[in-house]
Amino acid sequence: MTNSVATGEENRRARRAAVGAMAGTSLEFYDFYVYATASALVFGKVFFPETGNPFIGTLASFGVFGVGFVARPIGGVIFGHFGDRLGRKKALIVSLLLMGGATFAVGFVPSYASIGLGAPLILVVLRLIQGFAIGGEWGGAALISTESAPSGKVNFFGAFTQMGSPAGTVLSSGMFALVGLGGQDALAAWAWRVPFWFAGVLVVVGLVLRLKLEESPVFTAAVRAHEERKVPVVRVLRDEWRTVLAGTCLVAIGIGGFYVTGTLFLSYATDTLKLAESPLLLGQTIAAATSFVTFPLWAAWADRSGAPRVMVVAVVGSVLTALPHFLVAGGGNFLLIAIMLCVTQTAQGGAWVCIPAFLSKAFNVTTRYTGMSLAYQIAAILFGGVLPIVGAAFLAATGGGYGGPVAILFGLSALTAIGVFATNRIVKRGVPQ
Repeated sequence: MTNSVATGEENRRARRAAVGAMAGTSLEFYDFYVYATASALVFGKVFFPETGNPFIGTLASFGVFGVGFVARPIGGVIFGHFGDRLGRKKALIVSLLLMGGATFAVGFVPSYASIGLGAPLILVVLRLIQGFAIGGEWGGAALISTESAPSGKVNFFGAFTQMGSPAGTVLSSGMFALVGLGGQDALAAWAWRVPFWFAGVLVVVGLVLRLKLEESPVFTAAVRAHEERKVPVVRVLRDEWRTVLAGTCLVAIGIGGFYVTGTLFLSYATDTLKLAESPLLLGQTIAAATSFVTFPLWAAWADRSGAPRVMVVAVVGSVLTALPHFLVAGGGNFLLIAIMLCVTQTAQGGAWVCIPAFLSKAFNVTTRYTGMSLAYQIAAILFGGVLPIVGAAFLAATGGGYGGPVAILFGLSALTAIGVFATNRIVKRGVPQ
């Protein structure tokens, strides 16, 4: 009887942790995709109208987008410090409030026509605040979900953290599809602000869920064993820097791949192929929604067969779908484009859902928040901050050709494969104590 009660309590705690983690990462990725989508569709016109060339305006928008990533490692270290010393829950609540508040405020930034250069400068400040807060979000969410998971289901419950990505995509694409019904003129004039204001609703929902979280039992046990490190980042940089590098490679296709096949693809399809925006956004929304089915399936397979094997299969799938993803768009058939978006999302998803459980095994429990946050946020700078600028530059330099984005996908897949083998070797060798 006692064991059944304990199991029931463990499952309830795991479910609350998984839902609470997903609530925050949904807002994180909503922020990511809503700004990236706005950059691809309207920010070049709203905040950089004097560039003349639409590709250059988009490039400038992605430049401001990339600024936010500079603050991410700083946020990862600071939130990781307190998360490794004081607990995962407290850090996650603070990161949620800062992150959502900054996203909400973007909706009130005046246009370039109203205040000139002050407009992009305000955007930069808000992106820095967002980046700082997001720096502490993913690591804490990944840990609260995996460290609270029942034995044998760590990948499955950790996948809820990763489902914040498709949830954020569904919400952001859905919001832009909705406000886009008023036409391009209305979107550029004022309607683009509505998706940013919607972040306020997400903050309230996320806060309610996170206040109900229990602290990670793994962290609680570490505190009882007096394993606390006064400055976790020192330990990470001294003893676990190889793990940070391996983790940075591990998440390459997860972060960068979804950007290339989503946001950069949207720029290519609208600017080069002159396809209508609304059907493309609808297709992306449908593709993201399929992840609520495919992500748990990938995770369940990883719990049975091991995360490394699943991630390698997903990397191969990412390579095979890279070129067809862009070729299909050339036909202009929105049904085929939507199907291809679903196929690509599914292929890349296998490399994405396994990251929380797999990477957490490679760090000591008392440095996990700091170490995982560093690895993930360094990757976010490279593959989420710099990559959009490189991708937009490729499109501008080639007149909108798809060769650059496809080559980027091949490179990201190769890096993830290296990360899988390196992380698996660290786990098998044993984590430093």
